[in-house]
Amino acid sequence: MKNFVLDQPIAQYIHEHTTRPDPLLEQLAIETRAATGDQASMQISASQGRLLTMLTQLVDPSVAVEVGTFTGYSSLCLARGLSGGHLYCYDVSEEWTAIAKRYWEDAGVSDRITLTLGPATETLPSLQRSVDLAFIDADKPGYPAYYELLMERLRPGGLIMVDNTLWTGYVADPSRNDETTVTIREFNDMVMQDPRVSTTILPISDGLTLIRKN
Repeated sequence: MKNFVLDQPIAQYIHEHTTRPDPLLEQLAIETRAATGDQASMQISASQGRLLTMLTQLVDPSVAVEVGTFTGYSSLCLARGLSGGHLYCYDVSEEWTAIAKRYWEDAGVSDRITLTLGPATETLPSLQRSVDLAFIDADKPGYPAYYELLMERLRPGGLIMVDNTLWTGYVADPSRNDETTVTIREFNDMVMQDPRVSTTILPISDGLTLIRKN
């Protein structure tokens, strides 16, 4: 269970009252830990995965985008929420996304997903589609650029979801001024001040920001 913000008893209670991932997602989480070691923390939590699927079902996007795919847990959750739309994934690692592609195939959703390898700042501009839903979970210094690229394509009423925006709670700790914490604080401030959107941060896992284009 991955939750850095809530008190442990509350986090455990939420965990126990959230629909559990199916065996395929559980196996993906196990393989990710075995294959990536400490980097497995980049994978979203099971509770986040359930939320991503539910929000995708609610938005019912024709075009969804994910920036930062890793081994595919979040993309699998997003793809399962589609009712006919398509998910465009952007990542830089052929090694980790090879795991993702196997699980997409096993889940029967590979026909709903297009993966593009390379820096998203270089590859995402080629997407000439109106975007309904997006999820950002990649390198933190890139967040502002990914946000702007997606905002250019996001339809009015569309939703962007951004992971790790509470950063273990460090964003609210004045004594923490390391580069990543400052970067995420600045990103959060930028979104809050953006007149094009309304936004809220959910204290789930490491913080999930929901951003709706006005």
